[in-house]
Amino acid sequence: MAARGEFSSRTAFVLAAAGSAIGLGNIWGFPIQVASNGGGAFVFTYIILTFLLAYPVLMAELIIGRHAKRDTVSSIVVLSGPRSRWLAYLTGFWGMLTASLILSFYAIVAGWMLAHFFGAGANLLGQTDLKQWFVSNSLTRNLIFCVAFYALTISIIARGVTSGIERWSTRLMPMLLVLMVLLIAYIATQPGAAEGWRIYWQPDFSQVANPDLVLDALGQAFFSLSLGVGTMMVYGSYISKSENLPRLGASVAILDIGVAVLAGLLVIPAMYVAQHNGVTIYDAAGNLLASDSLIFTVLPALFETMGGAGVITSILFFSLMTIAALTSSISMLEVPVAYASDSLGMERRRASYMVGGLVLLISVLIIFNFGALFGLVIAFTTKYSEPLIGLLFCVFVGWIWARNEILQEIQQGAEGAENSLFWRIWPNYVKFVCPLLILLLFWRSLA
Repeated sequence: MAARGEFSSRTAFVLAAAGSAIGLGNIWGFPIQVASNGGGAFVFTYIILTFLLAYPVLMAELIIGRHAKRDTVSSIVVLSGPRSRWLAYLTGFWGMLTASLILSFYAIVAGWMLAHFFGAGANLLGQTDLKQWFVSNSLTRNLIFCVAFYALTISIIARGVTSGIERWSTRLMPMLLVLMVLLIAYIATQPGAAEGWRIYWQPDFSQVANPDLVLDALGQAFFSLSLGVGTMMVYGSYISKSENLPRLGASVAILDIGVAVLAGLLVIPAMYVAQHNGVTIYDAAGNLLASDSLIFTVLPALFETMGGAGVITSILFFSLMTIAALTSSISMLEVPVAYASDSLGMERRRASYMVGGLVLLISVLIIFNFGALFGLVIAFTTKYSEPLIGLLFCVFVGWIWARNEILQEIQQGAEGAENSLFWRIWPNYVKFVCPLLILLLFWRSLA
């Protein structure tokens, strides 16, 4: 078996895990959910539900991963007995397949972000025709930039945990935060931004009782932390035994919430600045435009109205989106690469290029059959697979793995954990409450 890496510090792990969690779902999806679900009421509900559902499941993945120190499949198998061995293999391979399929469509969207970044650069240089090619949807453009994004992702994963995932996460995450703060500060000075801030911070608490809002917030909290596919389990396997797992998990959840809230401070005021500048953000029925239209049509149209400053703003915005996509894509690719390295004994660089190439082929298949496959793959992975795999993780931790072994694992980095509030609540919570909440999410997705 190939030698395994390990995160060199607590900060390195938190930035890498937060980078996995903080992707397009936070910066793209969260603000749109806020704008469609009562503004501040959704933010309030999301924060509460992150700690009611997402954090307990996150802890389940981290504890399993650090205990086994192996890939997702092997980590689940370690917990199983003879009767549950088949379920362990099913859960592990299903999670690995789901992570790969999510990456297959995620890389396509990330390629669009990368293309718009280059389009903004071409616009800055006065290359209007070239800029138009970058921002126009075409088969050639989609293939080129999807491959380019895979090349970035694979090159990072091939370098390993310390030299690849850790090094680039500790570089990219601070860049992401700085870019976001700069853009928030600039957008806040534009006419119309005040309306966006008002809607964002003024909660309509009558909406909190709305079942649709609660379930949307529950889903956002669960999916924004990259749960249900084994990414956090694999990252957990690279954590030192001396680290305090409950504190690490809480740090990741808090940073994830913070970036989601910051993304709302950027995107929602930007939408209302666009509206003030004559750009349409609502359809004829009064509904907010779809999220892809807002990102690839509304915001670029806003940047066009800003003159020279808009070109720079566009470059910064799409570089922000590309960085967010990259920090998440490396964690998704790490799931099958870790399996190839740990369980199949492949050298990491070879595993990275072979596995990355196979997932790229799935993306190419989707691009050539976009209308039939893109939405289907998204629905299969995010609506059905992720919640069910998350449910199975809870089953293994709550019902199959011996509780005293779980406590021993936590105690290795948290002396006296048996007397902590976390240990008094979490074991039964992840055993009974989390499965019920996840089943509720799954039922909602079917409905």
